[in-house]
Formats: sequence, structure tokens, C-alpha cells
Amino acid sequence: MTDLPVSFSDELRNLCADDWRAATEHRFVDELLAGTVDPDVMRAYLVQDYQFIDGFVALLGSAIANADHFASRLAIARFLAMITSDENTYFVRAFDALGVSEADRFAPQLAAPTADFQALMARATAGGSYVRCLAVLVVAEWLYMSWAQRRTGPLPADFVHAEWITLHDNAYFNEVVGWLRSELDRAAGNASEAEREIAAALFTEAVALERAFFDHLYA
Repeated sequence: MTDLPVSFSDELRNLCADDWRAATEHRFVDELLAGTVDPDVMRAYLVQDYQFIDGFVALLGSAIANADHFASRLAIARFLAMITSDENTYFVRAFDALGVSEADRFAPQLAAPTADFQALMARATAGGSYVRCLAVLVVAEWLYMSWAQRRTGPLPADFVHAEWITLHDNAYFNEVVGWLRSELDRAAGNASEAEREIAAALFTEAVALERAFFDHLYA
């Protein structure tokens, strides 16, 4: 029996399997799925995570600009619309519920993993490369879908926990993640070996930073 070829996205995940597992099975994830995250931890997490929105929107914009097909631009644009509507609205409502100040919403002191991930997104955006943008986008969405899909019981009662889970595990989001992976696989197939190596480095760094981002909440 011949083994099926491993996709580029699977190959990249396999390169950083330890960090991937540590992030998707993290204490924070376990507590989030159970609805038991301490309010101070959840507040700190959301305050830092919200600082990714601006850079993430720029990253999506760069992907749109550098995509090689009109259909690809449309798919990413639809996802961008969700990020700037449903997800942004969730943050506002969660901040209100958790009593987050205006200063912490828009100008908090950045944790080291937050600043490093912002820098990573900026590098991917500035590269003028579709495959580089996709490498970081795939980590950001696939890793979150992976931990959200670990839920086996009912959703937590608190919407701050429940909606963060369902934002990352629903039919549309899961379809987007599958498309992003297949698009990364396709774009990598058309890219040079040097571009694939850069994309792999961005991917593995992004996974390590996702793990560090969760770790810092309990440091």
C-alpha cells in the first residue's frame, strides 16, 4: 500500500508538533473549554489578543493584494469582513462585561509574545509574498480551530467563554480554515524553494509564539 503524500500544511505542522500540541492542549484552553478561566486571566488574555486585530487586518489585506486569483481575493475579503464585524463586536462586549478600561483596550502594555507576534505579522505583510502571508494566517486560524474542536461537553454558561469557542468552531470558520490550508498548499506548490523555506520558518515561529502567548498568562 502506497502512503498518501503529506500536504505542505501538514508537513509544517509536523515540524512543530510539540509546540502545536502544547498550545492546543494548554491549561488555558482546558479552562476555557470548561468555563473556569479566572476572570483576571481571561481579561489579560483578551486585552493582549485584541492587540493583534490591527496587524491581522493588515496581514489579510496583504494576502488580498498578493493573491494570484480573483476568487482567492474574494474568499479572504469575506473572512476579513467577519473579523472586523462579528469578532470585533465580541471583544467590545467582553471588555464591557469584564470591566476593561479604555486604556487597556487600545494602549495596554504589551506582553513579550504579543509584541513578537505583531512583529512576525509585520514581516509576513512586508514580504510582498502570498505564501508568507498564508503561512501565518493558517497558524492563527487552524491552531485555534484545533483547540476549539476539543470541546466535548456543553458550552460554558458565560458568553465570554462560550462565544470565543464558537467563533473558532462553526461551519463557516471551519470551511475557511480548510480553504486556507488548501490555498497554502497550492501557493507553496507554485513558489520557489526559497519561498517555501521562508514560509516554513514563519509557520514554526508563529506556532511557538502561540504557545508562548498562552504560557505568559500563568507566568
